[in-house]
Amino acid sequence: CVQEFPPKSTLDPSKYGDHTSTITEAHIGRSLEGLTVEQALADNRLYIVDQHDNLMPFLVDINNLDGSFVYATRTLLFLQGNGTLAPVAIELSSPLIQGDLTTAKSTVYTPQHAGVEGWIWQLAKAYASVNDYGWHQLISHWLNTHAVMEPFVIATNRQLSVTHPVYKLLHPHYRDTMNINARARGLLINAGGVIEMTVFPRKHAMPMSSMVYKNWNFTEQALPDDLIKRGMAVEDPSSPHKVRLLIEDYPYAADGLAVWHAIEQWVTDYLTIYYPNDGVLQGDVELQAWWKEVREVGHGDLKDAAWWPKMHTVAELIKACATIIWTGSALHAAVNFGQYPYSGYHPNKPSASRRPMPSPGSEEYALLERAPEKAFILTITNQFQALVGISLMEILSKHSSDEVYLGQHDTPAWTSDAKAQEAFRRFGARLEGIEKQVVAMNGDPRLKNRTGPAKFPYMLLYPNTSDHTGQAEGLTARGIPNSISI
Repeated sequence: CVQEFPPKSTLDPSKYGDHTSTITEAHIGRSLEGLTVEQALADNRLYIVDQHDNLMPFLVDINNLDGSFVYATRTLLFLQGNGTLAPVAIELSSPLIQGDLTTAKSTVYTPQHAGVEGWIWQLAKAYASVNDYGWHQLISHWLNTHAVMEPFVIATNRQLSVTHPVYKLLHPHYRDTMNINARARGLLINAGGVIEMTVFPRKHAMPMSSMVYKNWNFTEQALPDDLIKRGMAVEDPSSPHKVRLLIEDYPYAADGLAVWHAIEQWVTDYLTIYYPNDGVLQGDVELQAWWKEVREVGHGDLKDAAWWPKMHTVAELIKACATIIWTGSALHAAVNFGQYPYSGYHPNKPSASRRPMPSPGSEEYALLERAPEKAFILTITNQFQALVGISLMEILSKHSSDEVYLGQHDTPAWTSDAKAQEAFRRFGARLEGIEKQVVAMNGDPRLKNRTGPAKFPYMLLYPNTSDHTGQAEGLTARGIPNSISI
């Protein structure tokens, strides 16, 4: 949600000068259904996908690569009266060296629907999609699920005995994660690997991911906290999930909050069996050693961050375990299994751009007037990159035949504690209830974002707990596995 207009930059002005957005009210005023910008801001109707500050520090290097021309983008969206978001302006910025400063050369594009201007708008959306594609793969997917889970997997196996209740709680959510990450390091994120072949930053992909990790905050990975941080929700004690969505028809958040709440309830029911008070937790030597290793060794470069839970209370343990389970199950499901269905058609979701926006009078502009589709294809991901990238996305988006979904357990005798088994049964029942809610909401014609213009229902956070026969094997775009295993 946009808090100030025009959007500001957080880049160091002593290195970058002023990177305030150049989008003005004149650009968007006629697209706000009669509202002024001030009214739209006050009503929480303006939203932004802001990749400007994330990319600008890398753009000089990225655009010096052969066959690469990428912009840092800001996409401004308006929440329309029918509950859907519409892009109203896209700002494309490239670095401009002025003395010791890396300033920005920016151009703003607005929706056009005919002639060469319509194709210019299509290209502006493509450049913004390139940023989004790279951020999705490198940050939302690799960094925020696969990479950050590893320290929890390792510390759990090193510090907690297999009979420890927290080990039993978390172990199913680590299944095959270290294996798939090792394979990723050998084939995907390695130097010259598939990611460097297919995603726009190429050899700068991992440095970009590492830079973003410096601002990673474990406590903000909990879904309610993430939604509030991103300006998509506000705290509301009267709401069922204690937060209120600013965009009511937001499928990821609506389904996600239901799943988050079910996870949190299950973790609460389970842990309070073994930790009736904070004193028991504080006296648990294994547990304290586990959390110390997670914080000081596993995430050691962030060990001094003030946000780390101290692990002195049962409430802290509940929130931490719920966040670990959410990250390994639902968050990964949401960012992984829709990759091919939503991004497998590259003109809709290009992974790279090769040329700048055509300027009037140039040969490229003449080609855009004469053969717009050819000009578009020559700008986005090349054919070889597309074939490799789409093939990878198809593999990653498939569920295995032996998938174990959230609320299921592959070891029926995982505990002899009847109270724990009953709490787990309640968890599964809650998730099956969420399945029915998801199907019902997808069939509600008032919720236009559930299926979108393509009439493709949002099922990525449909738990699939009820499936015990492997019906969701393959490319189904539904189901929440217990762990990151692909």
